[in-house]
Amino acid sequence: MVAVRTAVPDGPAVAALIKGARCDAGLSQAALAERIGTTQSAVSRWEGGGDEPRLGSLVSILDACGLRLSLVVETADDGVDRAQIRQQLAMSPDERLASVTNLSSALASARPVA
Repeated sequence: MVAVRTAVPDGPAVAALIKGARCDAGLSQAALAERIGTTQSAVSRWEGGGDEPRLGSLVSILDACGLRLSLVVETADDGVDRAQIRQQLAMSPDERLASVTNLSSALASARPVA
């Protein structure tokens, strides 16, 4: 079984997934193309990274190879405080300016840590 795990599948990962699934299923490019109603040259382009199938086509490709595509959507934990961003965006420009001014004043009057 082929497993390609990547946050955002890029061209080479998709190409490797298609080729690996096809080979594991024991299918030629022509046989896969016939099963999904496309041409052998389209399968070749997908496997070579010259083109990428649409999501619906990828589902059909994997189904023809006896696999199922599962997509997982997760909240990214990238260290960004989205609540703070939403709070700042909810402020008017004048409120944002006042907030930055207050923060700047507080930082300027803070004692340096030794």
